[in-house]
Amino acid sequence: MPWRRIIGWFKRMFGRRKIVRLGFYGPPNAGKTTLANKIAVDWTGEPVGKVSEIPHETREVQKKERVVVQTKGKKLIMNLLDMPGIATKIDYEDFLKHGLSTNDAQQRAKEATKGVIEAIKWLENVDTALVVMDSTKDPYTQVNITIIGNLEARNIPVIIIANKVDLKDAKPEQIQEAFPQHPVVKISGLKGKNIDSLYEAIAKHSR
Repeated sequence: MPWRRIIGWFKRMFGRRKIVRLGFYGPPNAGKTTLANKIAVDWTGEPVGKVSEIPHETREVQKKERVVVQTKGKKLIMNLLDMPGIATKIDYEDFLKHGLSTNDAQQRAKEATKGVIEAIKWLENVDTALVVMDSTKDPYTQVNITIIGNLEARNIPVIIIANKVDLKDAKPEQIQEAFPQHPVVKISGLKGKNIDSLYEAIAKHSR
C-alpha cells in the first residue's frame, strides 16, 4: 500500500474533526441563552442555562461541549459558550424595578459587572462569535459597537443574529443596515425560525 494511502487511512480513522468554539455575545436580554438553549436542546436534549426576564440572568460563562449538529449533509461539532450580557453601565437600582431586594440587587449588579469582564477575557477562547441583537430595538448602540469592535480587533469571525423576528415590531433589516460588513442571520431563537440558516452560516464563516 503506497504511503500516501496509508497516511490518508490513518487520518480518516484517527483524525479529529475541528470543534468550533462558538461564543454567544450581546447585550442583556437579547436572547443569547434562549438561542443557545434551542441549539443544545435540539441536539443534546439538555439546555445550556436558565432564562429570565430580569437582566443579567447569565453572570458567568455557561458551556455545553461537543454539540454535534447535522445540517444538509454536513456535521458541525461545537462547544457552545453562552456569555454574560455586555453592558457599559450596571446599576443595582435597575434590578429593584424587577422586585429584587436591595441586597439581592446589589449582589446581582456586582456579579453582572464581574460577568462582563469575564466575557471579554473569554474572547481568547472563541473561534467564531454570534453577536445576538434584539431586532425590535435600535441596533446602533454603544454596546453593540463595542462588542463588534473587540471581535474585529482580534480577527474573530462575526455572525450577527437578528433575533426575535417572530415579534410584529421586529425590524431585522435595520441590523443589516447598521453592520453591513458582517453576515446577518434573521431568526427567532424562541420559535426556532430559520435555525438551519444559522448552522449554514456557522459552517461557512467559522475559522
